[in-house]
Amino acid sequence: SKISVVHCFYFRGGAELLFDGVKKHQVTLPCQPEPWDIRNLLKWIKQNMLKERPELFLQGESVRPGILVLINEADWELMGELDYKLQDQDNVLFISTLHGG
Repeated sequence: SKISVVHCFYFRGGAELLFDGVKKHQVTLPCQPEPWDIRNLLKWIKQNMLKERPELFLQGESVRPGILVLINEADWELMGELDYKLQDQDNVLFISTLHGG
């Protein structure tokens, strides 16, 4: 479908510090011919939301090891990871399990 979809993105466990300390973002993604998948979403987040130190959030085209990704409260590994096609009203949660000392 060519409609924009609204999603909530949540950042926890310190990941929110890379996004101006904001833990919940309600986002309307721009329309595009292909459905949004997590791979494209991460690129969009990097370009439009990430405020500092992208290397702490992304590694290559994926999230870096130590960042847990939940899609509607299910581990993204069960959902197809980068290939998961976003549905309208999906909630995507990024939790950093990395803690500095």
